[in-house]
Amino acid sequence: MTQPVSSAQQTGPDKGAAPESVPASPKKDRSPRALGLRLDLRSLSLLGVLAALVVVGAITEPDAFLDTGNLQLILTQASVIGVVTVGVTFVITSGGIDLSVGAMVALASVWATTLATQEYGFVGILFTAMLVGLGAGLVNGVLIAYGRLVPFIATLAMLASARGMALLITDGKTQIVTVKSVLDLGLPGSYVLGVPPLVMMFAVVTVIGWLLLNRTTFGRRTVAVGGNAEAARLAGIDVRRQRLYLYLLSGLCCGIAAFMLIILSGSGQNTNGNLYELDAIAAAIIGGTLLTGGRGTIVGSVLGVLVFTTITNIFALNNLQSDVQQIAKGAIIVAAVLVQGRTSVNRDS
Repeated sequence: MTQPVSSAQQTGPDKGAAPESVPASPKKDRSPRALGLRLDLRSLSLLGVLAALVVVGAITEPDAFLDTGNLQLILTQASVIGVVTVGVTFVITSGGIDLSVGAMVALASVWATTLATQEYGFVGILFTAMLVGLGAGLVNGVLIAYGRLVPFIATLAMLASARGMALLITDGKTQIVTVKSVLDLGLPGSYVLGVPPLVMMFAVVTVIGWLLLNRTTFGRRTVAVGGNAEAARLAGIDVRRQRLYLYLLSGLCCGIAAFMLIILSGSGQNTNGNLYELDAIAAAIIGGTLLTGGRGTIVGSVLGVLVFTTITNIFALNNLQSDVQQIAKGAIIVAAVLVQGRTSVNRDS
């Protein structure tokens, strides 16, 4: 009599079960924790570079570099470009680019320092700078998100237009700030526990940027759009509106940076923010933000800004020419992009 076959015995190749002799291939750990570890390692490596630069500065010019005033100067100079870099980090994470940030800083700074604006005092200068930055960012966002212009072209056009408007407003002249409450923020007497107000403003923007990117739906949508815009759209994300918001955010950061620059220099000039776009993009890239989008880190961008600012300071203290400084920056950018490319290949393999 034929014995009945149990369900366990029926399981075979045709049932989709893998043979016991063939082990399942291990899967790469793509969990958020593993990704966070990789980002932490990048940040730690940048901290190592920054520590090495501090050692170099301490060895070459110990008295000047380690002076409290010089360290405050490094942090203050990093603050202005750092705020711009926070906004640029969001744009690059979404797969975009913003070449107009330096020109937007210039336009906001000269518009906020006209005689008519200064009549409204501290509040007038601050809000004018922020509104001009938002307005320029709005134009970029509308052209890119709804006009379907390539970000490179749209922001390049804004770069030229904003610089031209800044020159038109100033007629090539420096606009001196006469509002005492603004000028006082740049004086040592306004420091809190030895920390300049500009550094505190930078810290606040950094914390808000980090929370926005890592702890909110807005940040997750930004990463999703940069990783795969079509998949993000199919998932229900309004990609065009998200891109509009991102360029508004970049413009707002430029407006804040313009106000900080007014405090630092006590004036508004059409040459303000020169090459800020290159410094901000470079800092974001070496910090670990992927140039093609889909990954961004505020902490890495801030460390990138500090690395570049420290290099500039060391070169200045050692009386090295600016062309050597630019060559060093270029080499760092190339090395960072090569490392990013290699990391991406290894991660996908």
